[in-house]
Amino acid sequence: MRRFLGVLSALGLMVVALGCGGPAGSGGGFGSSNNHSAVFITGEDAPLPSVVSFFVTINSITLSNGSGNVTVLNTPTTVDFGRLVGLRSLLGFSTVAPGTYTSATFNLANPIINYVNLSTNPPSLGTINGTLATSTVTVAFPQAMVVNSSGLAGLHMDFDLRDSLQLDQTGQITGQVTPVILIKAVSASDADGEITDFTGTAISVNASGNSFLMQGPWGFQEKITVNSSTQYNGSWTLASLPVGGIVSVVGEVQSDGSILASAVEVITTDNAFISGRLLQVNPSSGPVQSITMYIGEELPAMSGNFALGQVATFNVSAVTTYDVCFINNWLTSFAFNNSSMVAGQRIFVGGTWNSSTSTFTPDLISLRRQGVVGQLVANSVIVNNGNQGKFQLQNNGLLEWVAQGPFTVNTSNSTIFFNVNGLGGMASAGTAPIVAGGLVLKNPSSGLPEVYAHRVKVLP
Repeated sequence: MRRFLGVLSALGLMVVALGCGGPAGSGGGFGSSNNHSAVFITGEDAPLPSVVSFFVTINSITLSNGSGNVTVLNTPTTVDFGRLVGLRSLLGFSTVAPGTYTSATFNLANPIINYVNLSTNPPSLGTINGTLATSTVTVAFPQAMVVNSSGLAGLHMDFDLRDSLQLDQTGQITGQVTPVILIKAVSASDADGEITDFTGTAISVNASGNSFLMQGPWGFQEKITVNSSTQYNGSWTLASLPVGGIVSVVGEVQSDGSILASAVEVITTDNAFISGRLLQVNPSSGPVQSITMYIGEELPAMSGNFALGQVATFNVSAVTTYDVCFINNWLTSFAFNNSSMVAGQRIFVGGTWNSSTSTFTPDLISLRRQGVVGQLVANSVIVNNGNQGKFQLQNNGLLEWVAQGPFTVNTSNSTIFFNVNGLGGMASAGTAPIVAGGLVLKNPSSGLPEVYAHRVKVLP
């Protein structure tokens, strides 16, 4: 058992040095011109523990330089900010005149809130069609966004659901949404500028041009470029990339709107997948025979019990292929297999979809990186060496329900900390709200979930 725990820690710590992708939101790519510079837009979320998805349509985003406005997103784009917990997806790309921009205005519509109801067994899903207190929100940059001539600048958008969703006196979501959006100017190479969440179907490969084209779950296409530093999982290469297969990438936005991939993962050569949070595994110990999960993403669009936003229970006893995002070595099978799934994990399930019978047949399960949110448990920080150690979070949501109380977040010297001076600084952070992004792994001794964090952010 001690050797197994060591393997679990080794795999968990590997993820803190890697970015693991997930299905993308929506966006687009537009080439830059000689007279304009480029601006890309990324989005993530500061969530509420029970919210598994928050869909909202961004009708437009405009930037102001004090004397005029320029639109950087004008195609209505529906984004699930509830999924972008500790992850960043590309939302848009545009060209603007060089200058200094001081604020951004967002026009929003059609909020839909999906939350986990923990009073049922297994946990079920509740849905509320939200009401916006205002549809237009203008936010000032903390530091102006300077767009240089023929340069590339980034707008990072953080939709703060904790402060946006109104709660009643019992802590229940009412459906009233007062949008609270945090923005900052970033560069493509910044930690807040990197794209960590982009997955879709490979639709064409241009090996001589060192690129391939991907289509995301909402239909928009994105060019992915590679170079000699791009890493692939297994024995895959650009030339062997399976057209029609499901691929995930991590990388940086380029001035032409493409993403330069630092890592490319072929998840499955199947033509279908579903993704979301595990709500229940059966049995809870030993090889799992069936799972119940919330479907947050899918390709292609499915129907019936497997439609987007549904809670589906299905048999996985025939699945023999298990993997972990961007990690493909001997450690994988020890830490994630049919006996190490646990409620609260985010997974991809690859398989085949029969539209005539509305049947999804799984043949692969992949553990994905995710974000968790909670209040830091006072005096729970343990520093072993530098940033290597752990702390506990209490979030009163799905993960705490599974863990039967506060859950453990493990960190390493590769963990990136935001708004705090490393793990040592968290020791004096009291009960601050925290978002941690990484892998959720099942502790083989306790059977409870633990987080191995790639990023830790203290929320404002």
